[in-house]
Amino acid sequence: MAQDNHRKVIIIGSGPAGFTAALYAGRANLSPLVFEGQQPGGQLTITTEVDNYPGFPEGIMGPALMDAMRIQAQRFGAETVFKSVESVDLSKRPFKIVADGEEYFTESLIISTGASAKLLSIPSESEFMGYGVSACATCDGFFFKNQHVVVVGGGDTAMEEATYLTKHAAQVTVVHRRNELRASKAMIDKAKKNPKIDFVWDSVVDEVLGTNEGGHKKLTGVRLKNLKTIATTIFPCDGLFLAIGHQPNTTLFEGVLEMDAVGYLKTKPQSTATNIPGVFAAGDVADSKYRQAISAAGTGCMAAIDAERFLAEHE
Repeated sequence: MAQDNHRKVIIIGSGPAGFTAALYAGRANLSPLVFEGQQPGGQLTITTEVDNYPGFPEGIMGPALMDAMRIQAQRFGAETVFKSVESVDLSKRPFKIVADGEEYFTESLIISTGASAKLLSIPSESEFMGYGVSACATCDGFFFKNQHVVVVGGGDTAMEEATYLTKHAAQVTVVHRRNELRASKAMIDKAKKNPKIDFVWDSVVDEVLGTNEGGHKKLTGVRLKNLKTIATTIFPCDGLFLAIGHQPNTTLFEGVLEMDAVGYLKTKPQSTATNIPGVFAAGDVADSKYRQAISAAGTGCMAAIDAERFLAEHE
């Protein structure tokens, strides 16, 4: 086993959780190795402006915040590599990790692989992501003051996002593929009582419309398709919020680590510890409730401290 490939701490996944864990582990002289994965910097790299991260009164661009976190972690001895993990063997310590065909070994593991917003899988959606298309109302709702936005979805998340958006937007239209919502009764009642929220039933967004003049992208509307009549209509709006759920990136750990029905990793109360000693989870991979950069960073700090204490007890 090459000494270079044997670490005290390996962190799988970047983003606020991974980089904060790397910062704290680095400061504890644990020389952590971070595998940044498919989306270096995590979900924040597809967000344009971040206005709700403390310490940046003027706001900061998502990619810039992630670059700053990466550099700060590196300053304290963290090594970050743009590699994707293919497999993990958590049956014994040191744990074995295979990334881009190479084997690595670690005494402790922090998982911060995040979650991915479920998308509509249409090309125009990715083109306008961050330029009118968003998967997080609490992140981006502020930018749609007095505008008309569309929310796609019919569950509790969609109702929460729609209700939240009425604090900023002039009008919120919920588009749902069925003719009734699957959200809880309390959430449905709250949304239906809100004069700013209206509904389009039996419909899906099949195209995102917008302009791209001189590199300035702007969403101008969506094309809606009625699933019963197959008729399409152009629906002018200023923003599109996707609220059809998130999928935690946990396929690597299926059958090994305890997770809930959706796939979020389960951690012990007031801890980031998973069911395997020495394996910790931080950020959105274990958080279906808050899903904010600041809460992810907080659990990244916790995971690094948990790993440091674990290593001290098991040296």
